[in-house]
Amino acid sequence: MRFIIQRVNYAKVTVEGSVTGEISKGLLVLIGVSKEDTKETADKLIKKLLNMRIFEDSEGKTNLSLKDVNGSLLLVSQFTLYADCKKGNRPSFILAGPAELAEELYKYVINQCKASGYRTETGIFGADMKVTLENDGPFTILLDSEAL
Repeated sequence: MRFIIQRVNYAKVTVEGSVTGEISKGLLVLIGVSKEDTKETADKLIKKLLNMRIFEDSEGKTNLSLKDVNGSLLLVSQFTLYADCKKGNRPSFILAGPAELAEELYKYVINQCKASGYRTETGIFGADMKVTLENDGPFTILLDSEAL
Protein backbone atom coordinates (compact mmCIF):
# COMPACT_ATOMS: atom_id res chain seq x y z
CA MET A 1 0.00 0.00 0.00
CA ARG A 2 1.19 3.49 -0.78
CA PHE A 3 0.12 6.84 0.60
CA ILE A 4 1.21 10.09 -0.99
CA ILE A 5 0.72 12.61 1.80
CA GLN A 6 0.54 16.30 1.00
CA ARG A 7 0.36 18.90 3.75
CA VAL A 8 -2.24 21.38 2.50
CA ASN A 9 -3.79 24.70 3.39
CA TYR A 10 -6.79 23.73 1.26
CA ALA A 11 -7.86 20.80 -0.92
CA LYS A 12 -11.01 19.58 -2.63
CA VAL A 13 -12.18 16.80 -4.92
CA THR A 14 -14.77 17.36 -7.61
CA VAL A 15 -16.63 14.65 -9.54
CA GLU A 16 -18.78 15.68 -12.51
CA GLY A 17 -18.83 19.27 -11.28
CA SER A 18 -19.87 18.46 -7.70
CA VAL A 19 -17.56 18.72 -4.70
CA THR A 20 -17.36 15.33 -2.93
CA GLY A 21 -14.79 16.32 -0.32
CA GLU A 22 -13.18 19.53 0.83
CA ILE A 23 -10.84 20.47 3.67
CA SER A 24 -8.87 23.44 4.90
CA LYS A 25 -5.65 22.83 6.89
CA GLY A 26 -4.74 19.17 6.90
CA LEU A 27 -3.53 16.32 4.76
CA LEU A 28 -4.49 15.26 1.26
CA VAL A 29 -3.71 11.56 1.04
CA LEU A 30 -3.60 9.70 -2.29
CA ILE A 31 -4.04 5.98 -1.60
CA GLY A 32 -2.79 3.15 -3.80
CA VAL A 33 -3.45 -0.53 -3.10
CA SER A 34 -1.38 -3.48 -4.34
CA LYS A 35 -2.42 -7.10 -4.80
CA GLU A 36 -0.75 -8.16 -1.55
CA ASP A 37 -2.29 -5.54 0.73
CA THR A 38 -4.43 -6.43 3.74
CA LYS A 39 -6.18 -4.63 6.58
CA GLU A 40 -3.02 -5.19 8.63
CA THR A 41 -1.03 -3.35 5.96
CA ALA A 42 -3.55 -0.52 6.05
CA ASP A 43 -3.42 -0.36 9.86
CA LYS A 44 0.34 0.12 9.76
CA LEU A 45 0.10 3.03 7.30
CA ILE A 46 -2.88 4.61 9.07
CA LYS A 47 -1.01 4.60 12.38
CA LYS A 48 2.00 6.25 10.76
CA LEU A 49 -0.18 8.79 8.91
CA LEU A 50 -2.15 9.89 11.95
CA ASN A 51 0.93 10.27 14.14
CA MET A 52 3.32 11.94 11.69
CA ARG A 53 4.66 15.23 12.97
CA ILE A 54 4.80 17.26 9.77
CA PHE A 55 3.16 20.53 10.80
CA GLU A 56 5.25 23.45 11.99
CA ASP A 57 5.32 24.57 15.61
CA SER A 58 5.85 28.19 16.74
CA GLU A 59 9.59 27.86 16.00
CA GLY A 60 9.09 26.60 12.45
CA LYS A 61 10.05 23.00 13.31
CA THR A 62 7.95 20.09 12.07
CA ASN A 63 6.93 18.90 15.53
CA LEU A 64 3.14 18.91 15.32
CA SER A 65 0.77 16.14 14.20
CA LEU A 66 -2.59 16.39 12.49
CA LYS A 67 -4.29 16.21 15.89
CA ASP A 68 -2.11 19.02 17.29
CA VAL A 69 -3.24 21.42 14.56
CA ASN A 70 -6.87 20.24 14.52
CA GLY A 71 -6.38 19.29 10.88
CA SER A 72 -8.59 17.33 8.52
CA LEU A 73 -8.03 14.51 6.04
CA LEU A 74 -8.99 14.28 2.38
CA LEU A 75 -8.57 10.67 1.23
CA VAL A 76 -8.47 9.93 -2.50
CA SER A 77 -8.03 6.52 -4.15
CA GLN A 78 -5.37 6.42 -6.85
CA PHE A 79 -4.42 3.11 -8.46
CA THR A 80 -1.80 4.86 -10.59
CA LEU A 81 0.52 4.90 -7.55
CA TYR A 82 1.35 1.35 -8.63
CA ALA A 83 2.31 2.26 -12.19
CA ASP A 84 5.19 0.17 -13.51
CA CYS A 85 7.24 2.27 -15.94
CA LYS A 86 10.18 -0.11 -16.47
CA LYS A 87 9.32 -1.10 -20.04
CA GLY A 88 8.46 1.31 -22.80
CA ASN A 89 6.66 4.60 -22.39
CA ARG A 90 3.20 3.40 -21.46
CA PRO A 91 2.81 2.54 -17.76
CA SER A 92 1.53 -0.88 -16.77
CA PHE A 93 -0.80 -1.19 -13.81
CA ILE A 94 -0.52 -4.94 -13.19
CA LEU A 95 0.97 -4.27 -9.73
CA ALA A 96 -2.18 -2.45 -8.58
CA GLY A 97 -4.69 -4.42 -6.56
CA PRO A 98 -7.91 -5.56 -8.19
CA ALA A 99 -10.76 -3.05 -7.92
CA GLU A 100 -12.72 -5.10 -5.38
CA LEU A 101 -9.76 -5.33 -2.97
CA ALA A 102 -8.72 -1.73 -3.55
CA GLU A 103 -12.21 -0.40 -2.85
CA GLU A 104 -12.54 -2.54 0.28
CA LEU A 105 -9.22 -1.30 1.68
CA TYR A 106 -9.88 2.32 0.65
CA LYS A 107 -13.19 2.24 2.56
CA TYR A 108 -11.42 0.56 5.48
CA VAL A 109 -8.87 3.40 5.64
CA ILE A 110 -11.69 5.97 5.54
CA ASN A 111 -13.59 4.24 8.34
CA GLN A 112 -10.50 3.85 10.53
CA CYS A 113 -9.59 7.52 10.14
CA LYS A 114 -13.14 8.59 10.98
CA ALA A 115 -13.22 6.20 13.96
CA SER A 116 -10.00 7.82 15.20
CA GLY A 117 -11.89 11.10 15.49
CA TYR A 118 -10.52 12.96 12.48
CA ARG A 119 -12.70 14.97 10.14
CA THR A 120 -12.36 12.87 7.02
CA GLU A 121 -13.51 13.82 3.54
CA THR A 122 -13.17 11.66 0.43
CA GLY A 123 -13.22 11.32 -3.28
CA ILE A 124 -15.30 8.62 -5.00
CA PHE A 125 -13.63 5.29 -5.68
CA GLY A 126 -13.16 4.68 -9.41
CA ALA A 127 -14.53 8.07 -10.46
CA ASP A 128 -12.85 10.58 -12.75
CA MET A 129 -11.89 13.08 -10.06
CA LYS A 130 -10.50 16.57 -10.24
CA VAL A 131 -8.27 17.40 -7.27
CA THR A 132 -7.49 21.00 -6.38
CA LEU A 133 -5.03 21.83 -3.63
CA GLU A 134 -2.70 24.36 -2.16
CA ASN A 135 0.31 22.39 -0.97
CA ASP A 136 1.78 23.94 2.18
CA GLY A 137 5.54 24.06 1.86
CA PRO A 138 5.35 22.30 -0.53
CA PHE A 139 5.49 19.32 1.77
CA THR A 140 4.90 15.86 0.24
CA ILE A 141 5.81 12.45 1.66
CA LEU A 142 5.58 8.94 0.25
CA LEU A 143 4.65 6.17 2.68
CA ASP A 144 5.21 2.74 1.15
CA SER A 145 4.27 -0.31 3.21
CA GLU A 146 7.20 -2.21 1.70
CA ALA A 147 9.61 0.37 3.13
CA LEU A 148 8.14 0.47 6.68
